[in-house]
Amino acid sequence: MHDAVVLLMGRDRPVELPVWRSFWDRLHAGKLQRGEGAALLASLATRMPDRTTVRALLASLAERRPELPAHSFAGAVNVVGTGGGPPTFNISTAAAFTAAAMGVPVVKTGSRAYTGTCGSLDLLEQLGIAPTTSYAHTEDMLGRHNIAFTGYFVYPREIARLARAVAPLDMRRLGSFINALGPFLAGVPVGAQVTGVSRARNLEALGHAAAHVSREAGRSVWLVDNDAGADELLSFAANRVRAFEDGSDSTFTLSPGALGLGPGTLAGLSRPEGGAREAAELFLEVLAGRCAPVVRETVCLNAAALAVAGRVTGDWHRALRSAEAALRDGAALELVERLRAREVQNV
Repeated sequence: MHDAVVLLMGRDRPVELPVWRSFWDRLHAGKLQRGEGAALLASLATRMPDRTTVRALLASLAERRPELPAHSFAGAVNVVGTGGGPPTFNISTAAAFTAAAMGVPVVKTGSRAYTGTCGSLDLLEQLGIAPTTSYAHTEDMLGRHNIAFTGYFVYPREIARLARAVAPLDMRRLGSFINALGPFLAGVPVGAQVTGVSRARNLEALGHAAAHVSREAGRSVWLVDNDAGADELLSFAANRVRAFEDGSDSTFTLSPGALGLGPGTLAGLSRPEGGAREAAELFLEVLAGRCAPVVRETVCLNAAALAVAGRVTGDWHRALRSAEAALRDGAALELVERLRAREVQNV
Protein backbone atom coordinates (compact mmCIF):
# COMPACT_ATOMS: atom_id res chain seq x y z
CA MET A 1 0.00 0.00 0.00
CA HIS A 2 1.29 3.47 -0.88
CA ASP A 3 2.91 5.49 1.90
CA ALA A 4 0.32 8.28 1.54
CA VAL A 5 -2.46 5.85 2.43
CA VAL A 6 -0.48 4.24 5.26
CA LEU A 7 0.36 7.60 6.81
CA LEU A 8 -3.21 8.89 6.55
CA MET A 9 -4.55 5.74 8.17
CA GLY A 10 -1.94 5.73 10.93
CA ARG A 11 -1.93 9.48 11.64
CA ASP A 12 1.42 9.23 13.39
CA ARG A 13 3.31 11.35 10.83
CA PRO A 14 2.25 13.93 8.23
CA VAL A 15 2.14 13.19 4.51
CA GLU A 16 4.89 15.39 3.14
CA LEU A 17 5.42 16.73 -0.37
CA PRO A 18 7.59 13.88 -1.77
CA VAL A 19 4.99 11.32 -0.70
CA TRP A 20 2.15 13.21 -2.40
CA ARG A 21 4.28 13.53 -5.53
CA SER A 22 4.84 9.80 -5.56
CA PHE A 23 1.12 9.12 -5.09
CA TRP A 24 0.11 11.32 -8.02
CA ASP A 25 2.84 9.79 -10.20
CA ARG A 26 1.48 6.33 -9.47
CA LEU A 27 -2.09 7.51 -10.13
CA HIS A 28 -1.13 8.94 -13.54
CA ALA A 29 0.77 5.76 -14.42
CA GLY A 30 -2.30 3.66 -13.61
CA LYS A 31 -0.33 1.72 -11.01
CA LEU A 32 -2.42 2.27 -7.88
CA GLN A 33 -3.30 -1.00 -6.23
CA ARG A 34 -6.94 -1.95 -6.07
CA GLY A 35 -8.64 0.01 -3.28
CA GLU A 36 -5.78 2.46 -2.64
CA GLY A 37 -7.67 5.43 -4.02
CA ALA A 38 -10.78 4.62 -2.01
CA ALA A 39 -8.71 4.07 1.13
CA LEU A 40 -7.01 7.43 0.73
CA LEU A 41 -10.31 9.27 0.27
CA ALA A 42 -11.96 7.42 3.14
CA SER A 43 -9.07 8.30 5.45
CA LEU A 44 -9.27 11.97 4.49
CA ALA A 45 -13.05 11.97 4.98
CA THR A 46 -12.83 10.31 8.39
CA ARG A 47 -10.66 12.97 9.99
CA MET A 48 -9.26 16.24 8.68
CA PRO A 49 -5.48 16.06 8.19
CA ASP A 50 -2.79 18.11 9.89
CA ARG A 51 -1.28 21.37 8.63
CA THR A 52 1.76 19.83 6.94
CA THR A 53 -0.36 17.27 5.11
CA VAL A 54 -2.87 19.88 3.87
CA ARG A 55 -0.21 22.29 2.68
CA ALA A 56 1.85 19.56 1.03
CA LEU A 57 -1.26 18.25 -0.73
CA LEU A 58 -2.05 21.70 -2.14
CA ALA A 59 1.57 22.28 -3.15
CA SER A 60 1.80 18.89 -4.88
CA LEU A 61 -1.25 19.67 -7.01
CA ALA A 62 -0.27 23.28 -7.71
CA GLU A 63 3.11 22.29 -9.12
CA ARG A 64 1.41 19.98 -11.63
CA ARG A 65 -0.92 22.70 -12.87
CA PRO A 66 -0.03 24.57 -16.09
CA GLU A 67 1.25 28.08 -15.47
CA LEU A 68 -1.57 30.45 -14.57
CA PRO A 69 -2.12 33.90 -16.09
CA ALA A 70 -0.07 36.35 -14.06
CA HIS A 71 -2.41 39.32 -13.92
CA SER A 72 -5.68 38.71 -15.76
CA PHE A 73 -7.96 38.48 -12.73
CA ALA A 74 -5.89 40.24 -10.08
CA GLY A 75 -8.72 42.62 -9.15
CA ALA A 76 -11.47 40.01 -9.14
CA VAL A 77 -13.12 38.20 -6.23
CA ASN A 78 -14.27 34.59 -6.00
CA VAL A 79 -17.15 33.52 -3.76
CA VAL A 80 -17.49 29.79 -3.18
CA GLY A 81 -18.65 27.66 -0.28
CA THR A 82 -17.62 24.23 0.94
CA GLY A 83 -21.17 22.88 0.68
CA GLY A 84 -22.83 20.53 3.12
CA GLY A 85 -24.78 23.16 5.04
CA PRO A 86 -28.53 23.74 5.42
CA PRO A 87 -30.54 23.44 2.18
CA THR A 88 -30.63 27.10 1.15
CA PHE A 89 -31.24 28.52 -2.32
CA ASN A 90 -28.25 29.57 -4.45
CA ILE A 91 -27.19 32.50 -2.26
CA SER A 92 -23.57 32.81 -3.35
CA THR A 93 -24.47 32.82 -7.05
CA ALA A 94 -27.10 35.51 -6.43
CA ALA A 95 -24.51 37.48 -4.48
CA ALA A 96 -22.00 37.09 -7.33
CA PHE A 97 -24.39 38.66 -9.85
CA THR A 98 -25.35 41.39 -7.40
CA ALA A 99 -21.74 42.25 -6.63
CA ALA A 100 -20.83 42.31 -10.33
CA ALA A 101 -23.75 44.67 -10.98
CA MET A 102 -22.35 46.88 -8.18
CA GLY A 103 -19.02 47.13 -10.00
CA VAL A 104 -17.10 44.35 -8.22
CA PRO A 105 -15.25 42.09 -10.73
CA VAL A 106 -16.27 38.49 -9.95
CA VAL A 107 -14.75 35.23 -11.17
CA LYS A 108 -16.77 32.46 -9.53
CA THR A 109 -15.82 28.82 -9.27
CA GLY A 110 -18.34 26.15 -8.36
CA SER A 111 -19.62 22.69 -9.13
CA ARG A 112 -22.70 20.62 -9.58
CA ALA A 113 -24.74 19.65 -6.55
CA TYR A 114 -22.81 17.63 -4.00
CA THR A 115 -25.22 17.25 -1.08
CA GLY A 116 -28.14 19.28 -2.46
CA THR A 117 -30.21 19.28 -5.62
CA CYS A 118 -28.86 22.31 -7.46
CA GLY A 119 -25.26 23.46 -7.38
CA SER A 120 -24.06 26.63 -9.09
CA LEU A 121 -23.28 24.84 -12.37
CA ASP A 122 -26.68 23.12 -12.31
CA LEU A 123 -28.33 26.51 -11.88
CA LEU A 124 -26.31 28.14 -14.66
CA GLU A 125 -27.17 25.29 -17.02
CA GLN A 126 -30.86 25.75 -16.28
CA LEU A 127 -30.53 29.49 -16.91
CA GLY A 128 -28.74 28.84 -20.19
CA ILE A 129 -25.43 30.35 -19.10
CA ALA A 130 -22.39 28.27 -20.01
CA PRO A 131 -19.28 28.24 -17.79
CA THR A 132 -15.99 29.28 -19.34
CA THR A 133 -13.73 26.71 -20.95
CA SER A 134 -10.31 28.36 -20.66
CA TYR A 135 -8.48 31.24 -18.98
CA ALA A 136 -8.71 33.29 -22.17
CA HIS A 137 -12.45 32.70 -22.28
CA THR A 138 -12.72 33.68 -18.61
CA GLU A 139 -10.75 36.87 -19.20
CA ASP A 140 -12.98 37.77 -22.13
CA MET A 141 -16.18 37.21 -20.14
CA LEU A 142 -14.85 39.22 -17.21
CA GLY A 143 -13.88 42.09 -19.47
CA ARG A 144 -17.25 42.14 -21.22
CA HIS A 145 -19.61 41.53 -18.31
CA ASN A 146 -17.60 42.03 -15.08
CA ILE A 147 -18.39 38.42 -14.15
CA ALA A 148 -17.34 34.95 -15.28
CA PHE A 149 -18.19 31.45 -14.11
CA THR A 150 -15.37 28.97 -14.62
CA GLY A 151 -15.74 25.41 -15.78
CA TYR A 152 -13.94 22.37 -14.43
CA PHE A 153 -10.72 23.22 -16.28
CA VAL A 154 -9.57 25.20 -13.21
CA TYR A 155 -9.45 22.07 -11.03
CA PRO A 156 -6.51 19.64 -10.90
CA ARG A 157 -6.69 16.75 -13.36
CA GLU A 158 -5.66 14.46 -10.53
CA ILE A 159 -9.08 14.82 -8.86
CA ALA A 160 -10.89 13.54 -11.96
CA ARG A 161 -8.38 10.67 -12.27
CA LEU A 162 -8.91 9.79 -8.61
CA ALA A 163 -12.68 9.71 -9.16
CA ARG A 164 -12.23 7.30 -12.05
CA ALA A 165 -9.88 5.17 -9.95
CA VAL A 166 -12.51 4.60 -7.24
CA ALA A 167 -15.42 3.95 -9.63
CA PRO A 168 -18.01 2.50 -9.29
CA LEU A 169 -17.92 3.78 -5.69
CA ASP A 170 -19.74 7.10 -5.19
CA MET A 171 -17.21 9.95 -5.21
CA ARG A 172 -19.81 12.25 -3.65
CA ARG A 173 -19.71 10.17 -0.47
CA LEU A 174 -16.04 9.26 -0.45
CA GLY A 175 -14.88 12.70 -1.54
CA SER A 176 -16.27 14.88 1.25
CA PHE A 177 -12.77 16.14 2.12
CA ILE A 178 -12.02 16.94 -1.52
CA ASN A 179 -15.33 18.80 -1.77
CA ALA A 180 -14.56 20.81 1.37
CA LEU A 181 -11.08 21.61 0.05
CA GLY A 182 -12.48 22.42 -3.40
CA PRO A 183 -12.41 26.23 -2.99
CA PHE A 184 -8.63 26.00 -2.52
CA LEU A 185 -8.00 23.52 -5.33
CA ALA A 186 -9.24 25.75 -8.14
CA GLY A 187 -6.49 27.49 -10.07
CA VAL A 188 -8.00 30.96 -10.43
CA PRO A 189 -5.58 33.89 -9.95
CA VAL A 190 -8.08 36.26 -8.32
CA GLY A 191 -7.15 38.92 -5.79
CA ALA A 192 -9.58 37.85 -3.10
CA GLN A 193 -11.74 34.89 -2.12
CA VAL A 194 -14.68 34.57 0.26
CA THR A 195 -15.35 30.97 1.35
CA GLY A 196 -18.18 29.86 3.59
CA VAL A 197 -17.56 26.82 5.83
CA SER A 198 -20.54 24.77 6.92
CA ARG A 199 -18.84 22.36 9.33
CA ALA A 200 -16.96 23.80 12.30
CA ARG A 201 -14.79 20.69 12.55
CA ASN A 202 -13.27 21.58 9.16
CA LEU A 203 -12.24 25.08 10.14
CA GLU A 204 -8.76 24.24 11.42
CA ALA A 205 -7.70 22.30 8.32
CA LEU A 206 -9.29 24.83 5.97
CA GLY A 207 -7.51 27.58 7.88
CA HIS A 208 -4.23 25.86 6.99
CA ALA A 209 -5.36 25.74 3.35
CA ALA A 210 -6.41 29.39 3.36
CA ALA A 211 -3.10 30.48 4.88
CA HIS A 212 -1.17 28.47 2.29
CA VAL A 213 -3.14 29.85 -0.67
CA SER A 214 -2.96 33.40 0.68
CA ARG A 215 0.82 33.18 1.05
CA GLU A 216 1.60 31.34 -2.18
CA ALA A 217 -0.88 33.13 -4.44
CA GLY A 218 -0.83 36.55 -2.78
CA ARG A 219 -4.58 36.32 -2.34
CA SER A 220 -6.79 37.73 0.40
CA VAL A 221 -8.86 34.83 1.74
CA TRP A 222 -11.85 35.06 4.06
CA LEU A 223 -13.19 32.00 5.84
CA VAL A 224 -16.76 32.57 7.00
CA ASP A 225 -18.82 30.52 9.45
CA ASN A 226 -21.78 30.88 11.78
CA ASP A 227 -23.59 28.83 14.42
CA ALA A 228 -26.36 27.96 11.93
CA GLY A 229 -23.87 25.90 9.89
CA ALA A 230 -24.50 27.77 6.64
CA ASP A 231 -21.65 28.22 4.20
CA GLU A 232 -22.73 31.78 3.45
CA LEU A 233 -23.06 34.93 5.51
CA LEU A 234 -26.49 35.15 7.14
CA SER A 235 -28.27 38.47 7.62
CA PHE A 236 -29.84 37.36 10.93
CA ALA A 237 -26.91 35.62 12.65
CA ALA A 238 -23.49 36.56 13.97
CA ASN A 239 -20.98 35.64 11.27
CA ARG A 240 -17.35 34.98 12.12
CA VAL A 241 -14.80 35.97 9.50
CA ARG A 242 -11.20 34.83 9.61
CA ALA A 243 -9.16 36.89 7.17
CA PHE A 244 -5.80 35.83 5.74
CA GLU A 245 -4.12 38.77 4.04
CA ASP A 246 -0.57 40.05 3.47
CA GLY A 247 0.85 37.36 5.74
CA SER A 248 -1.48 38.21 8.63
CA ASP A 249 -4.37 36.29 10.18
CA SER A 250 -7.17 38.24 11.85
CA THR A 251 -10.73 37.53 12.96
CA PHE A 252 -13.78 39.75 13.19
CA THR A 253 -17.52 39.27 13.65
CA LEU A 254 -20.33 40.69 11.52
CA SER A 255 -23.39 41.30 13.72
CA PRO A 256 -26.79 41.90 12.09
CA GLY A 257 -27.77 44.63 14.55
CA ALA A 258 -24.66 46.69 13.91
CA LEU A 259 -25.35 46.57 10.18
CA GLY A 260 -29.03 47.47 10.51
CA LEU A 261 -30.25 44.08 9.29
CA GLY A 262 -33.54 42.56 10.35
CA PRO A 263 -34.58 39.20 11.83
CA GLY A 264 -34.96 35.97 9.92
CA THR A 265 -34.63 32.19 9.95
CA LEU A 266 -33.00 29.51 7.84
CA ALA A 267 -36.46 28.40 6.75
CA GLY A 268 -36.81 31.73 4.99
CA LEU A 269 -33.75 30.92 2.87
CA SER A 270 -34.68 27.35 2.00
CA ARG A 271 -34.35 26.07 -1.54
CA PRO A 272 -37.58 25.33 -3.41
CA GLU A 273 -38.90 21.81 -3.72
CA GLY A 274 -38.04 20.21 -7.01
CA GLY A 275 -34.87 20.53 -9.02
CA ALA A 276 -32.92 22.98 -11.12
CA ARG A 277 -35.95 24.44 -12.91
CA GLU A 278 -37.61 25.47 -9.66
CA ALA A 279 -34.29 26.75 -8.31
CA ALA A 280 -33.82 28.92 -11.41
CA GLU A 281 -37.34 30.34 -11.12
CA LEU A 282 -36.73 31.35 -7.49
CA PHE A 283 -33.31 32.73 -8.37
CA LEU A 284 -34.77 35.09 -10.97
CA GLU A 285 -37.47 36.21 -8.54
CA VAL A 286 -34.80 37.03 -5.97
CA LEU A 287 -32.72 39.10 -8.41
CA ALA A 288 -35.90 40.87 -9.50
CA GLY A 289 -36.36 41.92 -5.88
CA ARG A 290 -39.57 39.92 -5.48
CA CYS A 291 -38.52 38.19 -2.28
CA ALA A 292 -38.80 38.35 1.49
CA PRO A 293 -36.63 40.86 3.39
CA VAL A 294 -34.47 38.10 4.88
CA VAL A 295 -33.66 36.83 1.38
CA ARG A 296 -32.82 40.27 0.04
CA GLU A 297 -30.71 41.19 3.05
CA THR A 298 -28.77 37.92 2.99
CA VAL A 299 -27.94 38.29 -0.71
CA CYS A 300 -26.94 41.91 -0.14
CA LEU A 301 -24.74 41.04 2.84
CA ASN A 302 -22.84 38.44 0.81
CA ALA A 303 -22.49 40.84 -2.13
CA ALA A 304 -21.24 43.54 0.25
CA ALA A 305 -18.64 41.09 1.58
CA LEU A 306 -17.27 40.68 -1.95
CA ALA A 307 -16.97 44.46 -2.28
CA VAL A 308 -15.13 44.77 1.04
CA ALA A 309 -12.92 41.71 0.54
CA GLY A 310 -12.07 42.93 -2.95
CA ARG A 311 -11.21 46.37 -1.57
CA VAL A 312 -13.78 48.13 -3.72
CA THR A 313 -14.87 49.80 -0.48
CA GLY A 314 -14.11 49.45 3.21
CA ASP A 315 -17.52 50.76 4.29
CA TRP A 316 -19.96 47.94 5.02
CA HIS A 317 -22.99 50.24 5.17
CA ARG A 318 -22.11 51.77 1.82
CA ALA A 319 -21.58 48.33 0.31
CA LEU A 320 -24.97 47.15 1.59
CA ARG A 321 -26.72 50.19 0.13
CA SER A 322 -25.03 49.61 -3.21
CA ALA A 323 -26.11 45.94 -3.21
CA GLU A 324 -29.69 46.88 -2.38
CA ALA A 325 -29.67 49.37 -5.25
CA ALA A 326 -28.42 46.71 -7.68
CA LEU A 327 -31.46 44.57 -6.82
CA ARG A 328 -33.97 47.41 -6.56
CA ASP A 329 -32.93 49.04 -9.84
CA GLY A 330 -32.80 45.74 -11.74
CA ALA A 331 -29.08 45.87 -12.53
CA ALA A 332 -28.39 42.37 -11.17
CA LEU A 333 -31.28 40.80 -13.10
CA GLU A 334 -30.29 42.70 -16.24
CA LEU A 335 -26.81 41.20 -16.00
CA VAL A 336 -28.28 37.69 -15.85
CA GLU A 337 -30.48 38.36 -18.87
CA ARG A 338 -27.54 39.81 -20.79
CA LEU A 339 -25.53 36.62 -20.25
CA ARG A 340 -28.51 34.48 -21.22
CA ALA A 341 -29.01 36.48 -24.41
CA ARG A 342 -25.32 36.13 -25.23
CA GLU A 343 -25.53 32.35 -25.06
CA VAL A 344 -28.61 32.31 -27.32
CA GLN A 345 -26.74 34.41 -29.89
CA ASN A 346 -23.82 31.98 -29.77
CA VAL A 347 -25.94 28.91 -30.44
